[in-house]
Amino acid sequence: MRLGDVLDEARRRTFVGRDHELTRFGEALSGSSPRRVFLVHGVGGIGKSTLLGEFRARALAMGRPAVLLDGREMDPSPEAVRAALARAAAVPEPRLAEVPGLTVLLDHYEHLAPVDPWVRGELLPELPADGIAVLAGRDAPAPGWRRLPGWRELGAVLRLDCWSEAESAEFLSRSGVAPEARPGLVTLSRGHPLALALLADAAAGGDLPHELADAPDLVSALLEGVVPSVPGEAYATGLATCTVAWATTEDLLAEAVGRAAPAVWDWLVRQPYVTCGPRGLVLHDLARDVLTAELERRSPDRMRRLHRLVHDRVVSEVRTGTGPDREHAAQQLLYLHRHSPVTSAIWIVRSRGSAAVHPGTPEDIAQVVALTELNSGPADADLTRRWLVEQPDAVQVVRQGGRVLAFAVGLLLPTGFPLERQDPVVQTALAHVERTAPARPGERIHLMRSIGGADGSERDPYAVLVSSVMALTTWLTQPLAWSFTATTDEEYWGPFFDYIALERLMEVPVGGARHVLHAIDWRRLSPDRWMDLMNDRERTGVTGPPPAHLLRPAPLGREAFAAAVRAALRDLHRDDRLAASPLLGSRLADGQEGCGVAGLRGTLLRGVAAVGRRPRGAGLQRVLDRTFVRAAPTQEAAAEVLGLPFSTYRRHLATALDELVELLWAVEIGEIALPATDEQQLSTD
Repeated sequence: MRLGDVLDEARRRTFVGRDHELTRFGEALSGSSPRRVFLVHGVGGIGKSTLLGEFRARALAMGRPAVLLDGREMDPSPEAVRAALARAAAVPEPRLAEVPGLTVLLDHYEHLAPVDPWVRGELLPELPADGIAVLAGRDAPAPGWRRLPGWRELGAVLRLDCWSEAESAEFLSRSGVAPEARPGLVTLSRGHPLALALLADAAAGGDLPHELADAPDLVSALLEGVVPSVPGEAYATGLATCTVAWATTEDLLAEAVGRAAPAVWDWLVRQPYVTCGPRGLVLHDLARDVLTAELERRSPDRMRRLHRLVHDRVVSEVRTGTGPDREHAAQQLLYLHRHSPVTSAIWIVRSRGSAAVHPGTPEDIAQVVALTELNSGPADADLTRRWLVEQPDAVQVVRQGGRVLAFAVGLLLPTGFPLERQDPVVQTALAHVERTAPARPGERIHLMRSIGGADGSERDPYAVLVSSVMALTTWLTQPLAWSFTATTDEEYWGPFFDYIALERLMEVPVGGARHVLHAIDWRRLSPDRWMDLMNDRERTGVTGPPPAHLLRPAPLGREAFAAAVRAALRDLHRDDRLAASPLLGSRLADGQEGCGVAGLRGTLLRGVAAVGRRPRGAGLQRVLDRTFVRAAPTQEAAAEVLGLPFSTYRRHLATALDELVELLWAVEIGEIALPATDEQQLSTD
């Protein structure tokens, strides 16, 4: 026996999976299938070379002559390829067509791209009629292959993907890895064969990494195998952007690399570790993990900037989008929470290809009630049923083929329905609000009343998805005073709510189930500041209450707010007095110009300009301008500058102040946002 035979036997002992590919090739070997050409492709390290080795062994076992050539070891020219093939088959070049059953296996075919048309149009047609050709490379086949006469009958494209969990575990078992070490390595590898082989080697040395970042040498080896080269800085930035976003569009690339975006997009589309989906480009999971580990080590500042860019864009899309676009943006935002306590659910959803979150329909209600009963009992199910009679649009679902896979019921309170006093969870939440910080006119309270999945569990990955999408799309778009969550699985959800800075309040029994209420007062931690906090935690996984410096004072009531606006206008150009304004604890102080005095002044100026954009508001804006912005020495002088009788001026001023207070109140409760350009418009009027 030769050394090569020993090595082949060792390789075959660890060969697992690829049942579909082996079946198709076996049918060609036996003649039960007419297929003669197989185009195998997949990312680096996915097992193409190993599969071709197995193909060769099976062809030889069937008595066929089989030659395995490496595209890296020959010039990409017809003469070199033909000569290499003849040498391997041990026949003169002109007699290749006379070798019955010749099986040709070309590995690393991407290196022979310059002669692909020649291989397709001349070389393969010259092989014996019963010959078989297998071409394996990283790149997907060129479109010309599908235009060949007879391709549908004679050809097949085989894309290699990662191993399943069972196949990965089987490989580790055959590689001698201890049973207790296998689950962690399977998760870390994402089922990628090269990653598993390297991790098995590490395990043999007793060094088991918990994250790829713990093994820089392994990361370097994987990076070379999976992502071998990048042509320039813009391409590297585009690739790094793909590691952050769930799906990368050309618009997102334009924010990251500017005018180079079209060229970067075209390059990314051609990479074997990138899939072009309906919503953009998606990286292969292992490529994402490897690149993230390497980039966090080499360029942490760039990764922070890109994460912020993606985060802010997705938040904007949640706030401005509608329907499926808003729901998709919320899923993108959820995906950024890759270091949260529910990371495993996020990855499961991703591995399943995600799912659409839909508004519930009357046909869904019976299933939602049944799932609620599975999770929290008949008493809670009856309350869910009654709420959905009163608020049928309060439920969102993930469904498949008419079957509800998961649901979330979210209530906007108060509703005025008697059921508010009959539902212990709702009654307790509203009592807490009244006791601590009541909602102000125009503000609502959101309560995530119940969630669940098809297995009757709140841990179902789709339950995590639908409840998170509902929460994000509501919390970032509605004028909310409070948000509450009510879950029964505190062991699972408690750490996550701590991570997103919700406060644990109390337990509320309903029948035999105990609901745990968590809450956040948006007047004290605005959605904008909360999203800034989440941007940090998405990258670090830090949990706990929000830092004290992010919290505002207790919110102002409507009358106190109006008085504070009037006082701040009088002190508009006095930093020392504005610094004492109670509005510094309001949303008005989080302006385009920053936080604090500058932010408050900027918001007031943009508010004055916004009054002028309302119907019949131009005259009111001029009154505010000459009274507070470019103030005349006295009100009498302002009336004179404006050409108004003093009594008319005073009447217009009172109306203008009421309009401005109404507009700024809408800003304070989150109903509207002022355009960033208003202050600039004011200064040029």
